[in-house]
Amino acid sequence: MEQSLQYSNVLYVDDEIHNLNSFKACFRRDFTVFTATGVAEALQLLKTQEIHLIITDQRMPETTGIEFLESIIEDHPDTIRMLLTGYADITAIVDAINKGRVFKYIQKPWEEAHLRQTILEGLTLYAANRSKKQMAEKLEENNRQMEFLLRQSLLS
Repeated sequence: MEQSLQYSNVLYVDDEIHNLNSFKACFRRDFTVFTATGVAEALQLLKTQEIHLIITDQRMPETTGIEFLESIIEDHPDTIRMLLTGYADITAIVDAINKGRVFKYIQKPWEEAHLRQTILEGLTLYAANRSKKQMAEKLEENNRQMEFLLRQSLLS
């Protein structure tokens, strides 16, 4: 595994404790794994940790995974979002893509190797997006400096 992806922060939100424990047991050596039993706990973690990728169950008592993912877009636009569910609901899939800007939709029960590969793809996308954003910021700064120098040379 690529060294930089190993230090990626992955949050898994699910109201079923055994799913959280299984996820952590499977992936704790690959990533820094955070778990939350509900949306309130997940939101608290998002305030204190830089989360690169979120996986959430669709059906939870207080809200749906899609509603949760949609609610965090404004504050965490770069975080890669994935939806995990045991129910094949086409409306949920469409909503996940359109409202929650979900990167991948995964069926439960998940297969460890497939989920690991999907997480790696998501983290690779996160890293690429971050790199593009940093390049754009550098270009903007270079342009500001060039404009300043140009104005200075015109004043001389």
